[in-house]
Parts: sequence; structure tokens; C-alpha cells
Amino acid sequence: MIPKFATKTPQSKALWSIGCVLITALLQAFIIETFLEPAQLLPAGFTGVAIILNRVFFEFFQLEISTAFFIVLLNLPVALVCAKTVGKKFTLYSTIEFIAAALFLKWFRFPTIFHDTMLNIIFGGFINGLSIAIALSGNASTGGTDFIALYVANKTGREIWRHVFVFNIVLLAIFGYLFGWEYAGYSILYQFISTKTIETFYQRYKRVTLQITTQFPDKVIKEYLANHRHGISVVNGYGGYSGRDVSLLHIVCSSYEMDASIKTICHADPGVVINVIPSINFYGRFYRPPLE
Repeated sequence: MIPKFATKTPQSKALWSIGCVLITALLQAFIIETFLEPAQLLPAGFTGVAIILNRVFFEFFQLEISTAFFIVLLNLPVALVCAKTVGKKFTLYSTIEFIAAALFLKWFRFPTIFHDTMLNIIFGGFINGLSIAIALSGNASTGGTDFIALYVANKTGREIWRHVFVFNIVLLAIFGYLFGWEYAGYSILYQFISTKTIETFYQRYKRVTLQITTQFPDKVIKEYLANHRHGISVVNGYGGYSGRDVSLLHIVCSSYEMDASIKTICHADPGVVINVIPSINFYGRFYRPPLE
């Protein structure tokens, strides 16, 4: 899992976010030139649309308009709309990301590493998914359909990367119709690997249940509620081995918050026993920090 950087000041948070988006932008440019173009693959979202437009204008109208130009042109209107709904800081950092990616595409030339299509698919898809997870951990995205995905997920509390994947399948079907089905099929496989990588490394919308056994429930509850915003259920009982009075606490939190929650609980009671259980389905009120 890509960890959230433990920052305390607004300045350090801003530096972390800018660092993440610049790394992501550089990786995006690297992926396009090193893996996608040699294998004639198409990436997802607005970057894929930008590449299609570049090829359409060149092959049908003999106009060479750069992919970088289309990336900025397509993303800016969505960024302006999402600034009011997703979050101004999130939109700002995402805008920095896609503009930087466009500039890196103009400024840098990256060498081809593999001459095998499957290797380009596997490594390109994995690095692309990882780069998006890095941007998300820095409170940003790569723009385009990521804006839409994050907005819906933050409203519903559910991951929708699979829905974004379906949208990209439609995009790739258009690509296949225009330029050949073989490379469209390769691009779908590339996108599948990328989507699975995001789901693996970005945990904001996955929940876990912390089952806590403690002899000091009041101390644990007080310290936890002072640092976190999730509720706690308490069941009192006794230890089957020790015969002492113990309490069983239940907390549902996101995987994104799990490490910090466990640290707080262990600080309150060093002798605590914690069992982490994946929460596949959850119904009821659940606090999730809004995207900034």
C-alpha cells in the first residue's frame, strides 16, 4: 500500500503533494514513450483520447497536433468543473500533474526498453497503476476520468475503478475500430493490469474491522476518539484463560487509516490484542475525510 505521508504543517503537506504529482507526471511521460508508443498501445482516460485525436488529425487530415496539447485541452474544462465539487486543492494539484505530464512529453525523450509487446504491457500497466496511486496518495490525480472516479467514490464510499475500466473498454473499442483490433486487445490487457495495481496500492475506500481485546477499555476509547472520528462498539466479558475482566471493542475504519488507528490503540494499552478483519460489506454511517 502506498502510505500517506505523515505531515503536520500545511507547507509540508503541499511539498509532499507537489512531489507526488511531479513524480507521477514524469512517470506518465516515461510510460507513454517507453512502453505505449513502441507497442502501439493506448492508455486510459483523457490521455488515450488525446492520443486518438493526435492520430486521427495526422492520418485523416495530415495535421500534426501534439498529444501534449490535447491532454491539456481535454483536462482543463473538467478541472474547472471539478474545482467546485471535488475540492480546490485536489483540483489544483491534479492540474499541475497533467500540465507537467504534457510538458515532460514535449521536453524529454525516453528510450525504448523492451521490444516485446507483452513485456511492454505488463511493465507499462503496472508502472501506470503505481503512478496513479502515488498521485492519489498526494491528494491529486492524473486528471480526466480520475476526477470523475474520485468524485463518485467520495460521494458513495465505494470504489468505482471497475466502472472506469468499463468506460476505457468502450474507448479502446473505438480505437480498435479505427486502428486495428489486435492493438486494442493489447491495450485492454494493459488497462486491466493498471486497474488492478491501483486497487492493490490505493486503499482509501476499503474498510477493515478492528477487533480489540483490552483490560482498559475507557483509556483506549478516550485516546482513540481524541485522535480519530469513527465510533466504537463495546462488549464486556472475561478472558477464557486468565479469568480477568476484559472488553471487546469493534472499530470500522478505512485501510488508509488502519496503521494510525492501531498505533493510537497500542499507545493507550501496550498489552492490547487486535484482530484485523476485512469488511467486505458495510451498511450505515461512516465518516470519510473529504477530498481537499
